[in-house]
Amino acid sequence: MDLGLQGKYALVTGGTHGIGRSIALALAEEGCNVAICARNKERIEETMAELKATGIQSIGIPADVMIPADIERVMKTIIDSWSTIHILVNNVGGGGRWGSDVVEETAEDVWLDVYNKNTLAAIRFTMKVIPFMRKQKWGRVVTISSIYGREGGGRPWFVMAKSAEISLMKTLAMNPSLVRDGITFNSVAPGSIMIPDTGWDPERKENPDEFKKVVDRQFPLGRLGTPEEVASVVVFLASEKASLVNGATIPVDGAEGRSF
Repeated sequence: MDLGLQGKYALVTGGTHGIGRSIALALAEEGCNVAICARNKERIEETMAELKATGIQSIGIPADVMIPADIERVMKTIIDSWSTIHILVNNVGGGGRWGSDVVEETAEDVWLDVYNKNTLAAIRFTMKVIPFMRKQKWGRVVTISSIYGREGGGRPWFVMAKSAEISLMKTLAMNPSLVRDGITFNSVAPGSIMIPDTGWDPERKENPDEFKKVVDRQFPLGRLGTPEEVASVVVFLASEKASLVNGATIPVDGAEGRSF
């Protein structure tokens, strides 16, 4: 299937590890030129080598999305190089394991930092790309939320931030002045994803037998998801084929989530 991504220009935030890296590589495999930003320079170099091997144009920018000036620099670098942008994937985020199970003992800074890293970063990047998407009458904004953005569970600062991301995409998607300029706004809600050296991986390594029991008990498929499985959905949403998918929140969770 031709997804119509050949020659398009995309930015994947947090695009050097886990889901973000898989999205960047999947877009590149479709012929899309890809820019990535992240804090870790070594991971940027490694991912850039993989992107360049596909033959597309690529840009790697060290940046901390908690710093507004870094977001400005990321966008300036892309526009100076490419003059426009077609696809934004708001992937950078985290904080699901920050703070304490004892909510009242968790500092207010945790709430603010999780919101800033997830929601506010998505807001800032989205507002920066809209003018270019309007001008070319085509654009795709896909934000990586979480199943905990759709239902209760998890730590409240993370759930609130991820719910806010979904609300942002849905509200923008219902704005005729945006979507009639050919821009769509969607969210993807991953469930538990196995990513090397983070999240569930340390638990799996520490106690593999107990981990296997938990997975068998909690996950209908009997396994966690992979970053590549999330990336496949994102690439479709970023494509010409997804022109009627707007304002959607698509779970990629193997039915782990409990909401309809």
